[in-house]
Amino acid sequence: MAKSDTCPVCGQPTDIDNKPFCSRGCKDRDLLQWLGEGYRIPGERVDPHAHSGVDSTDSRD
Repeated sequence: MAKSDTCPVCGQPTDIDNKPFCSRGCKDRDLLQWLGEGYRIPGERVDPHAHSGVDSTDSRD
């Protein structure tokens, strides 16, 4: 079996209904990792209060 045919969470063979995961449980665990910021994409930190480039009502004349 190819490496891409294994669940990225537990390493078990994938299930067609839950691909690329082996089960709904592993699919949910992966989603919770993303939602809980367990997974992070490397890069510079961004100030959440920095200007977003979108005009706001405060900047209109």
